[in-house]
Amino acid sequence: MIRRRTLLAATGGTLLGSALATGTAHADATIAVDPSASYGAWEGWGTSLAWWANVFGAREDFADLFFTTKSVTYDGTALPGLGLNIARYNLGACSWNSVGGETMVESPNIPAFKQIEGFWQDWNNEDPASSAWDWTADANQRAMLSKAVQRGAVTELFANSPMWWMCSNHNPSGAANGGNNLQTWNYRQHASHLAAVALRARTHWGVNFATVDPFNEPAASWWTATGTQEGCHMDPAVQAAVLPYMRSELDKRGLTGVRISASDETSYDAARSTWASFGASTRALVSQVNVHGYQGSGGRRDLLYTDVVTSSGKKLWNSETGDGDGTGLTMASNLCYDFRWLHPTAWCYWQVMDPTAGWAMIAYDAGSLQPTSIQPKYYVMAQFSRHIRPGMTILDTGVSYAVAALDRTAKRLVIVAVNTSTSAQTLTFDLSRFTTVTGGTGGLVPRWNTAPAADRYRAHTDTRLNGKTVSVRFEPRSVQTLQVDGVTA
Repeated sequence: MIRRRTLLAATGGTLLGSALATGTAHADATIAVDPSASYGAWEGWGTSLAWWANVFGAREDFADLFFTTKSVTYDGTALPGLGLNIARYNLGACSWNSVGGETMVESPNIPAFKQIEGFWQDWNNEDPASSAWDWTADANQRAMLSKAVQRGAVTELFANSPMWWMCSNHNPSGAANGGNNLQTWNYRQHASHLAAVALRARTHWGVNFATVDPFNEPAASWWTATGTQEGCHMDPAVQAAVLPYMRSELDKRGLTGVRISASDETSYDAARSTWASFGASTRALVSQVNVHGYQGSGGRRDLLYTDVVTSSGKKLWNSETGDGDGTGLTMASNLCYDFRWLHPTAWCYWQVMDPTAGWAMIAYDAGSLQPTSIQPKYYVMAQFSRHIRPGMTILDTGVSYAVAALDRTAKRLVIVAVNTSTSAQTLTFDLSRFTTVTGGTGGLVPRWNTAPAADRYRAHTDTRLNGKTVSVRFEPRSVQTLQVDGVTA
């Protein structure tokens, strides 16, 4: 979301301690992939739906582009489907009805396509079968949600803000001063709205949400009444008060298998702070800790992993991130930092389509709401998401510019590496710790390359193993994926 681009500067730039700053290689280097050091089974790649799906939810081609690995023609260009398998559905906070003479207060700065319509529109009746609920709302985003599920996606339900009438100032963009905006008497009602939608999705939409997160960057103070999107500040004490209601509202509807995720804080350090504030009973309610990656190359990813996974035994996702670098190199670099230090089991981009070209993978015009250009970032995403697939085991590479994943059944090792420097370099991957390494016919190692000056996820068949090593030249500012077959650990 748009305010995140200033977060890193606001927190003092790169915050990686000296223990973490292995950085990006600027000279030829050898990287040893270690099959004995693994970080669990990869669950997949995703995107939040929200605004782009509110605009383009009826488009089958975009559903295929983002949620399959098929080749799809867009604007005369054959694109490789990204193969995303996680769809995060944004429960809206807006409605334009009047209740007892009261109506929603709208920020003067929020565009219409960022206003997501919620379902519980009249607080006088909590029965989802009553006229107080409008189940025809949010048709476009629901349509894309269904398309994603039909293509095999796992789903998560989250809310940027409670319904407007649950907010103290009736403004779903935030309080005037950026403070807590969920009325104390609506803590349970916020959870009830989410749980009712989860049940409706199961019984009527063919969607079984795996997780529900009632928050979105709740500790952030930038959710104000003049904001450009939906948002609501809820400090950790409010979060801790809402979470028991979330569990009870799900359970009383028979949704005992739906897990709670939280708290979708904006940064690694904010996530650590919120998690540290929770007592044991609150932590017990949370099955999965979601964090956003808007600290960029900063923040103590390693300590969050220790707090959440090592010490608490919880699942950890980078559930949302984005940046304004249309080349995709910032995204790729930060992704590698995540794999090296955060060790999430899933990774989600915020908006795969966005009016700001640098933030988008495919851009669209904010005025006409028509899709426009394909960004280089799209092809960089393909380097990761089309090759590191659900079920693979993430392995340690010892560096923060290369990722390795092993498909034990297919005996396939995938390596994705990034050269963000302005000089070419040769990277040699040492696979001597694996039992067998044969490659394809004649030791072939297929590779795919994305580089600003030439390739856009272009396949190459000119690389071969040399025993248990493989060397590849990386052009300046490029991303490459290697596929090494015949590998056993």
